[in-house]
Amino acid sequence: MQNIKKTRWIAVIGIMSAVAAALQFLEFPIPLVPAFIKFDFSDLPGLITAFAFGPLAGILVSLMKNLIHLLITQSGGVGELANFLIAAIFTGAAGLVYKFNKSRIGALIASLAGSFCAALASVAVNYFIIYPIYYKIAMPQEAILGMYQAILPSVDSIFKSLLIFNLPFTFVKCLIISLICFFIYKKLSPILKHSKEQRAVKNS
Repeated sequence: MQNIKKTRWIAVIGIMSAVAAALQFLEFPIPLVPAFIKFDFSDLPGLITAFAFGPLAGILVSLMKNLIHLLITQSGGVGELANFLIAAIFTGAAGLVYKFNKSRIGALIASLAGSFCAALASVAVNYFIIYPIYYKIAMPQEAILGMYQAILPSVDSIFKSLLIFNLPFTFVKCLIISLICFFIYKKLSPILKHSKEQRAVKNS
């Protein structure tokens, strides 16, 4: 039985990673944020997996989808690093909270906690890790700040830009993904957690 569960665990992570990678290709810009900040639904499979199998599984899906996306990266892997770090915090935090309260209320609290953590992470990760890398390999700080100022001329620093644009964007994005998960998880959970092999063992 343990081998069946482990095989199922690995298989689900592989499938959900592939789905997440496919969704990551379907990104699109939205109004009122710089064009390089795009919306996609690729964190949804990771969140579903984190709820079904725990936070580590969700983090692994976040990792695998970005390793796949590296094959067509246009950012030298920097964008994928940012996506992984924020997605891992989102799915990891949500999965950890849900692990100790597997109910509808628990899922709601977990989703809010994960969204809040991801929003905070979007500021810290970009300010301390991602943007400093971009300054060295892609464009100077003034150019990135200028992209924010094109939308809001009064913003005068990268940190303020992240607080005004990235934080609420990430929070709302995670809430939307959480809402979708909230409605479909109950139907998907039995499919993810059970297999023909498990039923065969029970009937033997």
